[in-house]
Amino acid sequence: MIKKTIFGIFSILMFLSCTSDDDEYRNNPNLVDLNFRIQLNLDLPEYNKLQFPGNSFTTYREGIKGIVVYNINNTQYIAFELSDPNHPPGDCSAMVVEGITAKCTCDDGNEYNIITGELTSGTGQYSMKPYRIERRGNFIEVYN
Repeated sequence: MIKKTIFGIFSILMFLSCTSDDDEYRNNPNLVDLNFRIQLNLDLPEYNKLQFPGNSFTTYREGIKGIVVYNINNTQYIAFELSDPNHPPGDCSAMVVEGITAKCTCDDGNEYNIITGELTSGTGQYSMKPYRIERRGNFIEVYN
């Protein structure tokens, strides 16, 4: 009986201490939450390279400062915001993608891995903001 009570209390404490994965990104004062939904048709030449693992597509027309979509293995895709999460949006906060690295153009040298979103060089406490992504047939849908 005591074991069940201790297990129950421990389970409740674990449940109460858990937070959503999105909390880290919602609490970032530099990036606002936008509501958007885009579809990328892989049959179109503009998105053709997303049909092959290890390739990415970048657009600066959506998101705060842009979005990068990366094909991990044709069944897993990842999408991130291209506004440096450790700067308020401004002239230099838009990142440029080179290979699997997103580089901020501000003077601090922030660089992020576009597969994990983690800061790999520079300073800051936030990772890249992820967006939701789904593949349905030859369409990839990115949304927030």
